[in-house]
Amino acid sequence: MKLQHHLGGLENLGPVDYEPRVFVEDWEQRIFGIHVAMMGLSSHLADAQPEYPIEEVPTTFSSTWTWADLRKGAEAMNPFAYFQYRYYEKWLGGISSFFISQGYVSEEELASRAAEYLQDPTLPLPAGGDREIDNQVVRYLRHGDSPRRGPARLPAFAVGDRVTVTDVPPREHTRLPGNLRGRTGTVERVFEGSYAYFCSTGADGIGDPMPVYAVRFEPADIWGELAEPDAVLYGELYQAYLTPATEEIR
Repeated sequence: MKLQHHLGGLENLGPVDYEPRVFVEDWEQRIFGIHVAMMGLSSHLADAQPEYPIEEVPTTFSSTWTWADLRKGAEAMNPFAYFQYRYYEKWLGGISSFFISQGYVSEEELASRAAEYLQDPTLPLPAGGDREIDNQVVRYLRHGDSPRRGPARLPAFAVGDRVTVTDVPPREHTRLPGNLRGRTGTVERVFEGSYAYFCSTGADGIGDPMPVYAVRFEPADIWGELAEPDAVLYGELYQAYLTPATEEIR
């Protein structure tokens, strides 16, 4: 497991920088906009709810891009690089790698254009725009894309059941917090319907629609004497991550 898969409750990572600004540099706003546009034009939206008329939108972007793809790009980084770069620097690296892997741009083209702007930062940025593309991105921002998919599967657990979290081997990306692995909690809610994830996580077990649960954990069972008094910890977990309660792994 990579270190970035196991950050929940990890000690001694150093001081936390409580940066109040959403965007520290101007370019971060642009990379955020690129990411949003990619999600709003993603090919998977043709099957999403509510349905989007992607085939009618005049875009050359024909790939699937979701939050999962963005997270996979960041979590696949070398752990030292992961902690070296700031938040939107990871976004920039992940998106750039994606465009190269999908054939939209070559490494040579990207390096050449980057060199031009490094030599002269005052060069104008590419301009363009299409009303139909803009409308589709706005439609996506207003309606979103629900991960709820049918038909619903029969839940394996009910409210009040004690469950133990598995310790599946993540590869590029996981939705299972590292600090909950091997811990036992109590199901407090079974969400209605079944929920897929935006991509398959392979050995992690996530992909096809399945029930999702809100599980309550006692912080003292996870952090021991370091836990805050009277605190409660909840985890929203896919069924693939849960088994009937067993003795906890310490």
